[in-house]
Amino acid sequence: MSGPRIGVLALQGDVREHARALAAAGARPVEVRRVAELDEVDGLVLPGGESTTIGRLLRVFALLEPLRERVLAGLPVFGSCAGMILLARDVVDGRPDQPLVGGLDMVVRRNAFGRQVDSFEADLDVVGVPGPPVHAVFIRAPWVEKAGDTVEVLARVAEAPVAVRQGSLLATAFHPELTGDFRVHRLFVDIVRSSGSGR
Repeated sequence: MSGPRIGVLALQGDVREHARALAAAGARPVEVRRVAELDEVDGLVLPGGESTTIGRLLRVFALLEPLRERVLAGLPVFGSCAGMILLARDVVDGRPDQPLVGGLDMVVRRNAFGRQVDSFEADLDVVGVPGPPVHAVFIRAPWVEKAGDTVEVLARVAEAPVAVRQGSLLATAFHPELTGDFRVHRLFVDIVRSSGSGR
């Protein structure tokens, strides 16, 4: 089977859905729970879930520091919802002890659109995703409160950035794995390939 080997952090969240979307986008998905598995991937997806819990589990599984090191070394990473929060350099309304992977020069606000009952769907034009608008599912979603100069905003809801890219790091406040539209995952697979990480 050809295509880049892309891991899905399998500690919590939509692991199967991301794996299915990655396979449809031309990648070889693998679940990542250990450092040895992290060492074998060309790219990584940080799925939705609860960002504080995922951060704690990264510590429990001794993955936090190795993941930070791989991100600094240029590992392509795609974070959706909680994954977006984990990739931020800082979080508004987060817990002070919340572990972050970092890498994206942005500050995000947790649950920016409200609680679970305030979840919603919207059709978005996403830079780098050809074709019709992307149907986006937002569940207790963050938004980007502040982005650095090298962060490219790919999509907005009203004025709030909800999809961003900085180099080989991609993040969405929404859940593209839940809709059956694999174009955002295809964009990430292309990022992995163009980074030189894809085999």
